[in-house]
Amino acid sequence: MWLYQILDILGTLLETLGLYVLVKAYCLNIKNRFANFIPPALFFVMIYIWTWFIEDVTFRLPVVLILTFFAYKIVTRESAVNIIAGIMTQAVCLTAANTLAETISFHTLNEMTVMVGEKQFLKPQVYILYFLLQIIFMLFFYHFMKKHKGGIDKKSLLVISIFFFIVESLMQNIAIAFHEGTADWFRIEIELVTIVVAMLMVVLIVYIKNYLFLREQEQRDKIQIAQLQQQYAYYQDKLKDEERIRSLYHDMKNHLLVLENRQNTEGTRQMARQLRTQIMSYEDYIHTGNDFLDIIIKDKAEKAHAKQIDFSATIDFDGVDFIDPLDISTFFGNGLDNAIEASEKLPEEERVILIKAGKVQNFVSILIENNCMPDSSMGDHRTTKADKFLHGFGISNMKKAAEKYAGTCTTTQTDGKFTLKILLPISKI
Repeated sequence: MWLYQILDILGTLLETLGLYVLVKAYCLNIKNRFANFIPPALFFVMIYIWTWFIEDVTFRLPVVLILTFFAYKIVTRESAVNIIAGIMTQAVCLTAANTLAETISFHTLNEMTVMVGEKQFLKPQVYILYFLLQIIFMLFFYHFMKKHKGGIDKKSLLVISIFFFIVESLMQNIAIAFHEGTADWFRIEIELVTIVVAMLMVVLIVYIKNYLFLREQEQRDKIQIAQLQQQYAYYQDKLKDEERIRSLYHDMKNHLLVLENRQNTEGTRQMARQLRTQIMSYEDYIHTGNDFLDIIIKDKAEKAHAKQIDFSATIDFDGVDFIDPLDISTFFGNGLDNAIEASEKLPEEERVILIKAGKVQNFVSILIENNCMPDSSMGDHRTTKADKFLHGFGISNMKKAAEKYAGTCTTTQTDGKFTLKILLPISKI
């Protein structure tokens, strides 16, 4: 008897682990690890008690699943749709593994069950095969869910539920027949149907998750493209304004010189000198060799200086004409926005941003360095901004833009310094 108790405990632990993994795969907003452990622990206790202390198994499955659902709902406050989807997926995986193990054993073993005392048990070989199949299903779904993150919608849950209830109804008949000792030849037929329906549900889940994942990615791509186009239009308008201001600057500078020399009063001369001082910033204007990039750098430099950030740029884009203006905006706009955001969190004396960009042999190199908090990491899309859905894709956008030119975009963080480096080969364009 002790052997079957150990096998049952091991099997229940695997079932509990499967519940933990699959529900967590659907419910991505569960942050509290302790809260995520409570429902699986309750599930384990209920299964163990019902297996060894309650003979009637008629209502075991619905009661256990319902109580597990409410436990998840109370401690996590996750979407009910995602919790139900995770629980149903785990239950169907267990059913598929169980029926498949029993069907294989039926054709390979002379006898599937043994009597221990007055209780009927499956042979240890069947248990072991069942455990192996559980692990296979769990690993498959773990890797699949890791790739296709996200929840599920209500319509898809309704379709999945139909398969779920068919599978569990068939499994219930099998379980009752087994515990009552009345299983005969028709049991295998039911198990085969159960396996087919369970596999169909698995395929359906895979299809739905893949479809929803791709649809969400498409939606994000559209939003990101719209943002980039808006940013591009903003810099185009800024470019036009800057051209007008530059023209006025040159004329105004000459006019002020004449005015300063012709007026006899000291007050007038002082006023002229103040006006010249105010427009002297255009003499320190960073010329990159690309008019569009000039505007971006000037805009970001002004924002950095307003936040007391030491901003230094050495850029030579003269002759670099193969990069689309929208991609220039992606590289420098997003890169500098991230650098400014990271610098704001530091004391004023540590706020430094350094930019170096230009041709290096057969490459265009873009390097942006800034100090940052030791535990911050822009590479994993963390952000302090309120709109987490839209923000956090700056680096991924830069990587996509770099790949467009057969280039690379890498980020490193060491000793409180964050470095963004973009290399675009010239010869391959």
